[in-house]
Amino acid sequence: MNALTLIFVSVLIFAIAYRFYGIFIANKVLRLNDQNTTPAVEFADGKDYVATNKNVLFGHHFAAIAAAGPLVGPVLAAQFGYLPGALWILIGCVLGGGVHDMIVLFASVRHKGQSLATIASKEIGKTTGTVAGFAILFILILTLAGLSLACINAMHEASWSLFTVVITMPIAIIMGLIMRYKKNSVLFASILGGILLIAGIIGGHTLMQNPTMNGLFSWDIKTISIAIPLYGFIASVLPVWLLLVPRDYLSTYLKIGTIIMLAIGVIVIHPTIQMPAITAFVNGGGPIIGGPVLPFIFIVIACGAISGFHAVIATGTTPKMLNKEREILFVGYGAMLVEGFVALMALIAACTLMPGDYFAINTPKEAYDSFLAAHPSLHGVDIDYYSQKIGIDLYGRTGGAVSLAVGMAHIFNKIPYMDQLTAYWYNFAIMFEAVFILTAIDAGTRVGRFFLQEMLGSVVPKFNDKNWIPGIIISSILFTFAWGYLVYTGNVNSIWPLFGISNQLLAACGLIVCTTMLIRMNRGKYALCSAIPGVFMAGITFWAGYIQVTAIYIPKGQYLLAVLAATAMALMLIVFIGAFIKWYQLLKINTTEIDHYGEPVKELVER
Repeated sequence: MNALTLIFVSVLIFAIAYRFYGIFIANKVLRLNDQNTTPAVEFADGKDYVATNKNVLFGHHFAAIAAAGPLVGPVLAAQFGYLPGALWILIGCVLGGGVHDMIVLFASVRHKGQSLATIASKEIGKTTGTVAGFAILFILILTLAGLSLACINAMHEASWSLFTVVITMPIAIIMGLIMRYKKNSVLFASILGGILLIAGIIGGHTLMQNPTMNGLFSWDIKTISIAIPLYGFIASVLPVWLLLVPRDYLSTYLKIGTIIMLAIGVIVIHPTIQMPAITAFVNGGGPIIGGPVLPFIFIVIACGAISGFHAVIATGTTPKMLNKEREILFVGYGAMLVEGFVALMALIAACTLMPGDYFAINTPKEAYDSFLAAHPSLHGVDIDYYSQKIGIDLYGRTGGAVSLAVGMAHIFNKIPYMDQLTAYWYNFAIMFEAVFILTAIDAGTRVGRFFLQEMLGSVVPKFNDKNWIPGIIISSILFTFAWGYLVYTGNVNSIWPLFGISNQLLAACGLIVCTTMLIRMNRGKYALCSAIPGVFMAGITFWAGYIQVTAIYIPKGQYLLAVLAATAMALMLIVFIGAFIKWYQLLKINTTEIDHYGEPVKELVER
């Protein structure tokens, strides 16, 4: 199959979905109204609640939600063939992920920018909200620690990649100051930031040829393990307009620009997808994912189709910066569709490699000989060539990031006159992945601080004051230390497999909790738009979790992982049961009765 066909089909589907289904959700299901005052306007404080230009906010939101998931997940899912991953990315984005991001962002905006746990507490009950809070905090810590380790693995001993990531910070501060204090300066700041970023990327490669500069940015794993949490802490306490938003906005240039370059590369050379539509591993037994394609395709793809981490951002930083309610369509649904396109491009990049090369990279070295003995047709073809060109041994570099980088380098390498730049493209791709991940870390840390402040505020009311500096610093230190400690000690390596299950449980939680709000607002049958994907994701994730615990963790003696997975599922089950009971109660209530805010439901709908 020609890769260009898959790109054309995906762009067409996403465009139709935005034009029709996205607008349907906005007009009929959510009934967005620009006459409603958003939290960014109502509670403007110049720090967290800052009304932001919709294009800049789109950049921040997309950069924050698009972490390792849309890059690594589809690459790992290529083990099953290109067809299962491509179908789920297209269907999941349109009917699941985009709806999830829109409805959760809408719910937070209507609840004054508060977190998903607080929304659950108000819409379902305090007990459910408390359980949801602990579950979300637990999942968020695992997510940030896992993302940080992936970022570390991409940047340690890689001076050019680290230099490019570091320079985005002062460039972002310059952009933030310009956009803050100079009216109508978004275009100027964007052009300046783009020029400086391109200069940094190109000039950084030359600078790193200098032994002194190279040594200055060649950090070891422990140094980066300290630096990343430190950056997360700084980004979580500084005003949102100064570093976090402009840096995410700037990173979006690099992210979307690279994906567009990759798409152009596919258009120019129209490579053939070498991976078959369905492989022999769809029933399980693969070297990368031990389970069968169903249900594990829904877990492995993760952020490329639907992601619970998005709910953290959509109830964290983004609702506090939304200027008008109608912008929820562009920021929420639009950003998810772009992320779906990124996921599809990652899948294409991996699947254009020869299957033998793909499996040689992603199969652990100690298991590769036995893998070849069982599947002699899947021997490496070009991997030795790329190892020589890039200058590193590519065998057994598991995790998806390296095979994606090699796949991107493979596509760019086929463009005329580019065959001598293989090592350049490979290192650029590694740096590109690191930037993707780091933008989720800074936003996730800030949101974690919001979560912890709300939870501590139930015990010490002073923490509810968002302008209380000691509360901001204390909660930021506590939360950053929680995931930073896991990063520094490396213990999260054993917990990382839980991320997929936990992330999808959180996605189901976001849909189910916010469906409760739609039912309470008397949306009738329109609430099915979020209820159906929510219940589906809950069922499919419990299925995958059960298999993971009983067929993988316990037989291998990984009892800690089994306990942690069971705990995450038990916490979410409590939330789901509470929500379903509330659904039943709400559906029996006449719409003229008084809701729990003390207002008539019909009046609240119109508000």
